[in-house]
Amino acid sequence: MLKYKIVYSSHTGNTRGLATAIYQGLPAHAKDIEELSEDTRWDDAETYLVGFWTDKGNCPPEVQEYLEKLTDKRVALFGTCGFGGDEAYYKKIEDRVKKIISPDNEYLGCFLCQGKMPMAVRERYQKMMKDEKQKAEAQRQIQNFDRALLHPDTQDYNNAMIFVRRVCE
Repeated sequence: MLKYKIVYSSHTGNTRGLATAIYQGLPAHAKDIEELSEDTRWDDAETYLVGFWTDKGNCPPEVQEYLEKLTDKRVALFGTCGFGGDEAYYKKIEDRVKKIISPDNEYLGCFLCQGKMPMAVRERYQKMMKDEKQKAEAQRQIQNFDRALLHPDTQDYNNAMIFVRRVCE
């Protein structure tokens, strides 16, 4: 049986990058990394590090289904979301996702960081600028979008590795 298994879903490559950094940060024995698919097993490791991109403040449905299958395991979460630097927002996401994890698992914690978003999101914000009532919010969202283009960055990867080493001791 594996000691660690990293399973992730990545929409734009952000979470894949975090998963790779986390894999590199784990001890060099008995570990595996796999992008989530319908063939992904949920019974071949002691500790699962499950990664996701944020979809409307939650993990995507395929990750939810996978988390529901885990029983009697150690589980840590990691992921990316477009809105960054807001610990309260990160906490809301974590709280939603950890509710999916069965209580017979040992929950180890969650690492979230900002990730770049598709250009279609920025285009949506630019359209909002035409409406005076939405202009201030659109400007804020565009600033956040532009900051997100640089994430995850080296510091995010390092923080993810530190998190995993801490929770997987």
